[in-house]
Amino acid sequence: MSELAHLAATLFRKASGRNRLIVAIAGPPGAGKSTLAEALLPLLPEGSAAIVPMDGFHYDNTILDARGLRPRKGSPESFDFDGLRHLLERLKRGDTEIAVPIFDRTADLSRAGASIIAADTRFILVEGNYLLLDESPWYGLGPLFDHTVWIDVPRQELERRLVQRWLDHDHSQEAALARARSNDLPNADRVSANRRQADTTISIF
Repeated sequence: MSELAHLAATLFRKASGRNRLIVAIAGPPGAGKSTLAEALLPLLPEGSAAIVPMDGFHYDNTILDARGLRPRKGSPESFDFDGLRHLLERLKRGDTEIAVPIFDRTADLSRAGASIIAADTRFILVEGNYLLLDESPWYGLGPLFDHTVWIDVPRQELERRLVQRWLDHDHSQEAALARARSNDLPNADRVSANRRQADTTISIF
């Protein structure tokens, strides 16, 4: 059985007797969190699962500029932590449909109410860099997750992916390398060095 199929079977067992299971899929930038979440969807009962990306809680660039955080966009401080926590608390209650924000990478901003989580959605796959970050206030999210997943990727492979991400956005090789090394990789190192233990670790080499 593949790691992904084993994870799906684990989640299905954990969901027994529950109306809702909230799963954190965490990892450094470029680890493949959204890819894993998308791959997991068809392995769960049809129509029973939805993805909630943490990236929807990016502060707008105007706020980042005012706080001097624009060069560190994507760091823990550049997210609306309280907004994310409140959403997870509502999802945990699961008593009504809930609108969630989605980050539009083309427009470089979050779109409010861009997705709806139905009240009967049983599996909520929350994906994001800092869901397991063992720093204040992020460690406060722990009780809101029923199962946690960490994606482990070698740093050299992370750098390759992160540079390619900027190349795909029409950056030069030099600019792409600079963006990855000045912001993305420090964020990756921070979350990798300061994280809580996950229930499941998926290693990608």
